[in-house]
Parts: sequence; C-alpha cells; structure tokens
Amino acid sequence: MKNYVVRRLLQLIPILLAITFLSFGMMRLAGSDTVQQKMENTGSSAPQEVIDAARAELGLDKPFLTQYFAWLGNLLRGDMGRSYVSGREVFPYFVSKLPATLLLTAASILLTVVISIPLGVLAAVKQNSAADYLIRVCSFVGNSMPNFFVALLLMYLFAIRLDWFPVIANGTGLQSVVLPAVTLAIAMSAKYLRQVRAAILDELSKDYVTGARARGVKFSVTMWRSVFKASLVTILTLLTLSTGSLLGGTAIVESIFMWDGVGKMAVDAIHMRDYPVIQAYVMWMAIIYVLVNLVTDLSYRVLDPRIRLGGMEP
Repeated sequence: MKNYVVRRLLQLIPILLAITFLSFGMMRLAGSDTVQQKMENTGSSAPQEVIDAARAELGLDKPFLTQYFAWLGNLLRGDMGRSYVSGREVFPYFVSKLPATLLLTAASILLTVVISIPLGVLAAVKQNSAADYLIRVCSFVGNSMPNFFVALLLMYLFAIRLDWFPVIANGTGLQSVVLPAVTLAIAMSAKYLRQVRAAILDELSKDYVTGARARGVKFSVTMWRSVFKASLVTILTLLTLSTGSLLGGTAIVESIFMWDGVGKMAVDAIHMRDYPVIQAYVMWMAIIYVLVNLVTDLSYRVLDPRIRLGGMEP
C-alpha cells in the first residue's frame, strides 16, 4: 500500500508540470494584452512609451520560456506574484476567498448526501412502485433545469416573495449560504440519486442477496451491511467528483448570488485579463482534482477488497 501511494504521488509531478506549462502558454497566446486591456477597462489612454514601460515592469516583454520558468520558480517558492489589476499579492488574496468556497462546498455536499442517498435507496427498494416513479420524475425535472434557472427561481420565491433569505449574499453566514447551497444540491441530487438507485439495483440482483434471503437473513441486515457497503464505491466516486468541482468554485451560482468565492474571483480575473490570479486558480483546480482522484483510488482499495487483493501492488 505504501509503495502504491508513493508511485501515485510521483505520477502527479509530471501531470502538474504539464498543466502549469499548458495553462501558462494558452493564456499568453490568447491574443490579448494585459496592459491594453487594463487601460480599456479604466477608459484611459497612454503613449506607446508608457505602455512599453508597463509591460517591461510586469515582465511581459521577455521571451515566453523566460516568463514561464521565472513564474514556475516563484511558484515553487510559494510566490504567486502580484495581481496585474489591483497590485495585491495573489496568494493572500486567493486564500481569502477559500473560506466562502469551502463553506459552500460542505453545505452543498451535505445536502446532496441527505437528499440523494435515501431517495436513491428508496427508489431501488421500491422498484417500479409509485414512490419509484415519483422519485424518477423529480430526478428528471431537477436534472433538466440549469443551475442559473434554479438559482433565479429560488431567489424569486424565497428572497423576493417570502423575504426569508437575502437576495445577495451578505458575508458567509447561514442565511447567505442556504440558497446557493440548495441550488447546487438540487442539480447534483437529481443526477446522483439515479446513479445510487442503479448501483443498489445492481447489487440486489446478485446471488449473495438471494442466498441471504433463502437463509432467512433480514432484508434490512443484508441491505445495510452488504448491499449498501458494496455500492459505496459508486457513491464515493460521485461525491468526490462533485467535491472537486465545487472546490473549484461554481462561477454561475457564485456570480448570481454574489458569493465571494474562488469561482467569482476567477470570472472577474478572466474579464480583466489578470493572468497571475487566473494561473493561481488553474493551479488550485489542478491540485484539487489530482488529489481528489488520489483519495478516491485509495478509498477504493480500502472499501472494496476485490480491488485491493486483485492488484499486483503490495
């Protein structure tokens, strides 16, 4: 197990380096100039000499590889540079956005688990019953509605009409996080409860369930000790992928509710061509996804003995 973990960690190094190179290159080759974009956004103009001096100050006049290795060296030392727009250090600015994103992620995942797992299990156990059809119809409706529509609908009903929650997020309090968290949880639950239902039905059709029933074992015991545990691999995969996506920020929902997380920060940085902030966001996304995949693989080996015993790793 230890050798497997070490190998997986070593495999992450070239992946992260490739991501840094590709992201840095694509942003530099996007065809837009940061200094010009900044002047257009502020409505100011300057002679070419001033523009050239500003580009030289930011290091944009140097060759591409020189810029990349200078940025990578600073990144390895924990220096993500300064924002081209505000002049603030990128790392503290980025870290200041993380609490809001972590809170929204935790609330959304919790609501998704509470909604999708019980309903998915119920739909599988009550297959082809009225409850199963109702759950699947609700799942279809929820999966058909885009996040921005759900967000606007919840905002209209609970913020404008009923005045239970603020229209725009006011800090990271409980009232502010409810609507964006529910918006994300509705979409994820609608998709995942069908996956949970399918995983449970697949396990219920296996021979060991029939054998347990023939031996007189209570269905509830078989369900929770064997069937549900065997389905955890599928459920875990869904949740970890959602966690990675949410930790990267959900730009649409955060922008609608003015939730001050990393997703909204990335959207603002893209509009302003603020390359250091965009690169910090890309690195955050890369690290999150490779770590989530690593944790998922390790969890598979813990939860499913077939994966652990079937591999060649010690």
